[in-house]
Amino acid sequence: MTRKRNIRGLCVAGLITVPMIVSGCGPFGGKESEAIDPPPAQVESQMINAASGKSMQGQVGVQTTVYLSDQKGMLAPVTLGIPEEGKDPIVGALEVMVEGGAYAGYIPVGFRAVLPAGTQIKNVTIDKENKMAVVEFNEAFGGYKAQDERKILEALTWTLTGHEGIEKVQIWMEGAKLNEMPVNRTPLDRPLSRTLGINLQKADDTQYSQSSPVTVYFSGLSPAGIQYYVPVTRLVASGQDTVTAALNELIRGPQREDGLEQVMTSETSVAGVNKNEDGSLTVSLNESMFESGDEIPSEMLQAVVLTVAENSNNAKVKIQMNDMTEVKGDDGRNYSEPVSKPEFINEIPI
Repeated sequence: MTRKRNIRGLCVAGLITVPMIVSGCGPFGGKESEAIDPPPAQVESQMINAASGKSMQGQVGVQTTVYLSDQKGMLAPVTLGIPEEGKDPIVGALEVMVEGGAYAGYIPVGFRAVLPAGTQIKNVTIDKENKMAVVEFNEAFGGYKAQDERKILEALTWTLTGHEGIEKVQIWMEGAKLNEMPVNRTPLDRPLSRTLGINLQKADDTQYSQSSPVTVYFSGLSPAGIQYYVPVTRLVASGQDTVTAALNELIRGPQREDGLEQVMTSETSVAGVNKNEDGSLTVSLNESMFESGDEIPSEMLQAVVLTVAENSNNAKVKIQMNDMTEVKGDDGRNYSEPVSKPEFINEIPI
């Protein structure tokens, strides 16, 4: 346990002195990557806003969460604050997602918007009865590369369904409903939902016809050394308990090429997942690294909460570990008590 704490301490010290180096400083170590230059246009926009006295993320407007692409091409939720300009908050969130758009200066370094430059949100209608958002874009929406098509669909779907009362998404362009995407022809014959998955991965030994999706949350580091969570949907063999299967994928860890950090050790095991009378779920874990009185990395505990909530219709989560009477995180929180999925995650400074 002491050794792991020392590793994290060294990582924090390094990030203070070398903020532009991404070093694998998750709770259980990781790989180093090279220094990354920030996008020049994005930095220039931020500098202009700063010079003109405009406030940045977290200082103005209502918080909104949008899905952006990180430096490895993985989609991640990013919570930021944008100016209140009397517009619908959903329209504002979508405008943040436009490359080089009005809110480019509010996007943290190391992330990029996924909608093509010039995209305009012409109309947003909420079908309350069907819990569906109908979004109409201008013709510029079709100006993306074929390899970005699925990423655009995932980012739009997960951003919009993060708003209360929205579970499905329908896309229009220039006054007509899209029955397929403009470039790579992904079918849009039915509304999109989170069953689409995000950052989708399939194990080599898993067949589509005999699989079910689970979504887990791994950890990443921004170029400035800020930790954030990344959802990854994996296809697992059907017939398993969904939450248990998701936790086992969390233990399995990220793929090497994703540039993400392992939040649990491979020695962790799931002892059980039980539903309580109040609707919360108790997750029992075994992990020999931790003993009674230890503070558990909150990065690990929050990843468990996010993963369980995502696969259980946002149930509250209680965590038990080994024979500990309390599971305390290094954030001072008692995870033995019911913990809800945070309303906002990944508040990343610019």
